[in-house]
Amino acid sequence: MTTRPAAGDQFPDIAMETPEGGSVKASDFAGRKLVVFFYPKDNTPGCTTENIDFSGLKSEFDAAGVALLGVSKDSAKKHQNFIAKHDLKAPLASDAEENGLSDALGIWTEKQNYGRTYMGMVRTTYLIGPDGKIARVWDKVKVKDHAAQVLEAAKAL
Repeated sequence: MTTRPAAGDQFPDIAMETPEGGSVKASDFAGRKLVVFFYPKDNTPGCTTENIDFSGLKSEFDAAGVALLGVSKDSAKKHQNFIAKHDLKAPLASDAEENGLSDALGIWTEKQNYGRTYMGMVRTTYLIGPDGKIARVWDKVKVKDHAAQVLEAAKAL
């Protein structure tokens, strides 16, 4: 079991694929604040709401000098469809690679639902300071009002 990084730890610099086929990693945002929100799956109710909420506040995050990045294990192609379907403004990345960022963070883990055991993403959000260190972690996120709470914390950083 990976020890989950906490506030004060350096955020791992592991590249992920963008929907356009490029790559993105935390160091691309060096010198600015960054919010990375991990969610289980595109086009599911909670994940759709979370992405719409972050997208709705993107201009406020921008005004506060905070970059956004949503991450799931979905493919770049699925992300393209998800973005188009919901007119999402917050950039997304695909962490589909084995031993990727969510593995390094310890949030791709065994889950149980209705007696079934499977691997899944723990809905987690990281606020990363301009120095690349984790400023705050929201673990096992509840979607309601989450994006607004993250925005307030990011403004205060």
